[in-house]
Amino acid sequence: MSTQTMEKHATGDITIRMIDVKGQKLRVATKPGKAGHTPLLMFNGIGANLELGFPFLEALKDTPTILFDVPGVGGSPMPALPYRPASLARMAKNLLEILGHSQVDVSGVSWGGGVAQQFAHQYPRICRKLVLVATSSGWTMVPGKPNVLSKMASVKRYTDKGYMRSIAAEIYGGDFRRDDTLIGAHASGMKPSSNAGYMLQLLAMTGWTSVPFLWRLRQPVLILSGTDDPLIPIANAHLLNKLIPRARLELIDNGHLFVVTRPQETALMVEAFLAEDHD
Repeated sequence: MSTQTMEKHATGDITIRMIDVKGQKLRVATKPGKAGHTPLLMFNGIGANLELGFPFLEALKDTPTILFDVPGVGGSPMPALPYRPASLARMAKNLLEILGHSQVDVSGVSWGGGVAQQFAHQYPRICRKLVLVATSSGWTMVPGKPNVLSKMASVKRYTDKGYMRSIAAEIYGGDFRRDDTLIGAHASGMKPSSNAGYMLQLLAMTGWTSVPFLWRLRQPVLILSGTDDPLIPIANAHLLNKLIPRARLELIDNGHLFVVTRPQETALMVEAFLAEDHD
């Protein structure tokens, strides 16, 4: 039995609710789309509250969307126990059942791309198509530079907006190198993530890799990668593209967060892919 609590505020067509999913409360954002379109379930990056995905959600014209704060991040309280990608995928499936969706398309950005891959593998009948954005295969990834990864691993980039502004160009690359005002809009949407919640996300992916099952994915997969991504080098996108049977790779002249700095452009690519006939 689930309970739902509507928040007092909403952004445009995006509605935010607190939903009890088998004892774990999740802060969930949903946006309606055109009738007949398959909903898109989205997994955010590490430490990212759901508001950071709003520019992309708002840029989607036809696609109904679902995005939630993972336990311990944003407005979702800490879980009773640590989670792994498999248990987070199961939690997302249970959420979809509450929302009344038997089939969805799935996307994941960066850290969330790992969970999206796990969901597609774990629930192939529920996941119709998969979109992987600036992500990798887990611990088997080709790593970024150590100084970049050390800054990424610190929760300080989400708790200290001044610090985030000072390192944005170095860790995200792309548009952030060319326009130092862009980080202001991104930082304004951040909600502080607790150290414990951030650590849970880091630990969840420890030792996890999708390599053993990528060859078994049968969904059509769109892989989007920035050519100037200091966190997840482009070699990781090529690896995913090689190992996934029905994958297509699209390279973008940008950095790690092109989905944030160019939401309209990214949304057009994603919706074009979701509308294609892949039978």
